[in-house]
Amino acid sequence: MDTLDYIIKSIEKLVNIPSPSGYTKEVMEFVEKEALSFGFSSEYSQKGGLIITVPGKRNETIGLSAHVDTLGAMVRSIDKEGTLKFTLVGGYTMHSVEGSYCKIHTRDGRTYTGTILIKSSSVHSYDDAKTLERTERNMLVRVDERIHNKEDVLALGINSGDYISFDPKFELTESGFIKSRHLDDKASVAVLLGILKDISETGDLPERKIKILISNYEEVGFGASWLPEDITELVAIDMGAIGDDLNGSEYKVSICAKDSTGPYDYELTSHLIRLATENEIDYVVDIFPHYGSDVSSALRGGNNIRGALIGQGIHASHGMERTHKSALENTLKLIKAYIGV
Repeated sequence: MDTLDYIIKSIEKLVNIPSPSGYTKEVMEFVEKEALSFGFSSEYSQKGGLIITVPGKRNETIGLSAHVDTLGAMVRSIDKEGTLKFTLVGGYTMHSVEGSYCKIHTRDGRTYTGTILIKSSSVHSYDDAKTLERTERNMLVRVDERIHNKEDVLALGINSGDYISFDPKFELTESGFIKSRHLDDKASVAVLLGILKDISETGDLPERKIKILISNYEEVGFGASWLPEDITELVAIDMGAIGDDLNGSEYKVSICAKDSTGPYDYELTSHLIRLATENEIDYVVDIFPHYGSDVSSALRGGNNIRGALIGQGIHASHGMERTHKSALENTLKLIKAYIGV
């Protein structure tokens, strides 16, 4: 199978495995299995992140990271009518999830479907349906079961602290667009799996040993706060933001010079820009004012590394996201140029 086709098929599989931050066991097992199918073993950190090791020609170890955790929610409480109040997992706006189908995952392994709604859910019934502020206190989950009260919900095994995941609505268009929730950052996880596929099939070792870190708490700010001590530099493969006063494009790979946590390593970032230029990779350099990455959390965690950030441009991030296969291909090419395969 062509590597780009494999990446897109992997994105579809990944986004359909529920994995809000901290609820990532199933999706980690999928990534671990895929890596093993290409001949690469993995181990887990105490925090539940996955570390995939790729041998290199030299002993120096570099890190590539992507996060498999997504936005989601958690049951906060159950009201007397039997609808669920929820609290956010990750940072997003309520209007970006209003009307979304969702799943409720109980602690004893049961799964129920539901819909995220505003309390005043119909213009036929509520004077303030259009104007009610979209905040946590005004949102609810309607569960798809015969429910009349709180006791009926508790009898289903649903309780406070249960995770809620969002329906991704994956679609690949004939024009090459990938539309789905959770492209941040499962698109990048799929690109790294594509790297493993190519290394396995060609037998070409990268210049340096690589540890690929698949983190599971990035959306809440501490994805890669711990790193193996032998990593000298870390490149986070995340998403390129698109929007007001930004250079990002759904067709290009973004190289981030600075985000909300500060500048990325000057020499490493400049090196990535040179590689993109020399290899005729379609790229932009950008500033992300409302953004943090695995590198950000690694540096805050005290890790002694150089850090950089790249990723395919994604439109409407933390909403109904979209990218194009061209951006995935450009991201793949830049990673391969960086690791030397």
